[in-house]
Amino acid sequence: MTARIERPLSPHMQVYRWTLTMALSIVHRATGIALYVGTLMLAWWLIAAASGPAAYAHVQAFTGSIIGRLIMFGYTWALMHHMLSGIRHFVWDLGYGFKANEREALTWGALIGGIALTVLIWIIAYAIGGGR
Repeated sequence: MTARIERPLSPHMQVYRWTLTMALSIVHRATGIALYVGTLMLAWWLIAAASGPAAYAHVQAFTGSIIGRLIMFGYTWALMHHMLSGIRHFVWDLGYGFKANEREALTWGALIGGIALTVLIWIIAYAIGGGR
């Protein structure tokens, strides 16, 4: 008689040791979902711009508020992070970057690059727009 080994039917997050690569893969999926919400705001802004000055002023008042700016900052970060993480996945799809040090470098590059690009975009936006 053979002894039955108690184990999960399929691997899950409680089995694996958490790594940065695993966490950012999950964040990549979350930013993809967040981009839907941000794109709704972008559509709201475009529709308001086409609807006239009153509707546009209403949207501008919201996006100019602290909450609106935080949402737009988060949308910018989600867009930049999702783009860089997508490039990371594309590199893997091409068959490169699977060595441990390459995986870590690509992951850190996506994380730091997303933050850096977001800050750079906002600095340029404030420099051009005068902080409006």
